[in-house]
Amino acid sequence: MTGKKTRRDFLKTGALGLAGITVVPNIVMGKSTGYSGRISPSDKLNIAAVGIGGMGRSNINNMATENFVAMCDVDWDYAAKTFNDYPKAKRYKDYRKMFDEMDKSIDAVTIATADHTHCLIASEAITRGKHVYVQKPLTHTVYESRLLAALAKKYDVATQMGNQGASKHGTNQTMEWLWNNEIGEVTRVDASTDRPIWPQGLGKPEKQDLIPNTLDWDLFIGPAPMRAYNSIYHPWNWRGWWDFGTGALGDMACHILHVAYEGLALKYPDRVQGTSTVLMSDSCPSAEKVMYHFPARKGSKYKLKLPAVDITWYDGGLLPPRPAGADGKNLNNCTIFYGTKDTLICGSHGQDPWLVSGRVPNAPQRRRVIPVSHEMDWVRACKEPAASRVKTASDFSLSAPFNEMVVMGVLAVRLQGLEKELNWDGENMKFTNIGPDEKLKFRLKNDFSIINGDPTWHNKDTEPVNAQEFADKLVKHQYREGWTLPDMPM
Repeated sequence: MTGKKTRRDFLKTGALGLAGITVVPNIVMGKSTGYSGRISPSDKLNIAAVGIGGMGRSNINNMATENFVAMCDVDWDYAAKTFNDYPKAKRYKDYRKMFDEMDKSIDAVTIATADHTHCLIASEAITRGKHVYVQKPLTHTVYESRLLAALAKKYDVATQMGNQGASKHGTNQTMEWLWNNEIGEVTRVDASTDRPIWPQGLGKPEKQDLIPNTLDWDLFIGPAPMRAYNSIYHPWNWRGWWDFGTGALGDMACHILHVAYEGLALKYPDRVQGTSTVLMSDSCPSAEKVMYHFPARKGSKYKLKLPAVDITWYDGGLLPPRPAGADGKNLNNCTIFYGTKDTLICGSHGQDPWLVSGRVPNAPQRRRVIPVSHEMDWVRACKEPAASRVKTASDFSLSAPFNEMVVMGVLAVRLQGLEKELNWDGENMKFTNIGPDEKLKFRLKNDFSIINGDPTWHNKDTEPVNAQEFADKLVKHQYREGWTLPDMPM
């Protein structure tokens, strides 16, 4: 894309008379409307949506005031309802063809595909000068998160990760209590989710199903290694398979740990350890626990000092220890901050905070109040000139490094067979205490039967792999032939 005149370059020229444009984006018109009054058609953002079932459909409906010019999904049966709701949008299966044909008519792109394709689609959009809204987790790997942050900065586009709680009142309240030193210095955080609610802990399917004629399986696989189709992968259940998703941690930590990451001004953890139920080669575990350690940060966040902090994640039915004063409280889908003066507990997505002491703080407002949906605040940012744009609540400058933390925890689970705490060099995206000769193996089949009253195991493991090489490939994937990312901006 470098060296090619982008749509964004065109928009800056204001060249309204250029032949071949079938839709004139509102940005060309120089309009930047607020939320008061009715938005006229010429002021609408021209959006292309990639991944339009499930959360993609929800995102689209939350931006229904805008102009959807193109919709893309690899499964036209799963996407049928959304296609039918937006009959004027041009339909695609391959996002690359969509961009090639409609580049000049697109202002912005929403992305709600399987995790492993987020970065490919978002990077293509950004290098074409498009604003992007990307579902959580932002990316499948640490490197991909770093790349998207760098590209967004280079191309100066409006961005948002789809952790919608970041735009809500409860998130503001939780952080403002922390920043006003209401519970003192925080040195421990526990968090939990009741996910997964999709299948995990499985062996690779032995059966090959017929591919539905509405599904382009090759496009769904995208950059991942090719595998035979089985209905257990798609739709929706891809979250529980390593090649496509990131399990419960990747799916929910972007919601539940956002208040900890931003509220405690975190950056890179320096140590991490993961443990779980049986670790299968292809499927995420049924339950896991991940322990991060963050070093002390320099300075303070308003009144809050920032000492070293340990963050522990629980999922799959595992719950954190119950703090004093929380008897009878449901600790599923919550974040618990242990301070030197009090303990703060908030619900999923950072909402409904309360102190175990029963005190209700009156802290000053520090975060921007967002009176619209997470999606529409991104639309607002897309319409504002770059020089005066107010960043969204989950702009990639924040959400990309946060997502690095989340997916690095996924790696800790996959590397637990090394049986040690791992040291992490966040700046260089590398584990520093994995030896060149260390090996890992994973469970392929986990089964037993009862023979004459005695249990007999029928387990099967993979051949050992080099742990250092395996870890490096988890940090930065080697894509299947035909799929590439742009270079990291210098």
